[in-house]
Amino acid sequence: MYSRAIVRTPGKSMVNGLTSAGLGLPDYDLALDQHAEYIRALEACGLDVLVLPADEGHPDSTFIEDVALLTGKCAIIMNPGVASRKEEPADMRTVLMDYFSYIHEVRDPGTAEAGDIMMVGTHFYIGLSARTNERGVRQVIGYLEQHGYSGSVITLKNVLHLKTGLAYLERNNLVASGEFVSNEAFQQFNILTIDSDESYAANCIWVNNRVLVPTGFPKTRKAIEDAGYLITEINVSEFQKLDGGLSCLSLRF
Repeated sequence: MYSRAIVRTPGKSMVNGLTSAGLGLPDYDLALDQHAEYIRALEACGLDVLVLPADEGHPDSTFIEDVALLTGKCAIIMNPGVASRKEEPADMRTVLMDYFSYIHEVRDPGTAEAGDIMMVGTHFYIGLSARTNERGVRQVIGYLEQHGYSGSVITLKNVLHLKTGLAYLERNNLVASGEFVSNEAFQQFNILTIDSDESYAANCIWVNNRVLVPTGFPKTRKAIEDAGYLITEINVSEFQKLDGGLSCLSLRF
């Protein structure tokens, strides 16, 4: 169960964020409204939400998940794999010092973004991607092992981040789309397969026995409801335009 979340308010500069979605520029005012809705949903799940101010110097900074991995025993500050995001983690140590006694950092030449890391109990699946390299993976696993956790590597083929196409919903249920559905590493789970036309919705999040899913994906909603979960739908259309999803917008711990 989670008790806290950290989010960062979108900046006006988000219209200059990285994207390959081809969905046009985000509407900033609508993005602010959607972000506020997201915060309310987290609070409704019982979380105390810390809202960090906008960082106009970094257009993608509202996707705060990528800059840190938070576990029950430690925090690991990431080293983003794209130049425009390299400085985003700079103030995260100060924020996390209020919550964690052990804070580690991924350092060059290693790169890692926590959108590539999925926690399942005490094990962490780590995507080897364009943003997370082998040296970064080794550093993350090394830090995790210091605290009694374990990690394994999943090589990505088509998606930006591991959690672009995966979401662990507890109770051995795994939402999966595309390349992950038949991946041998995940066959021990009960896989809730997401069709290709709703692949964006594979990035959903379990928060204290409720699952937050993006609005507009009825087949995904039904699959998750049929597995026994309560659903909250959230419209994140403006963040989808920047390749961002529900998990990207918060650090939950």
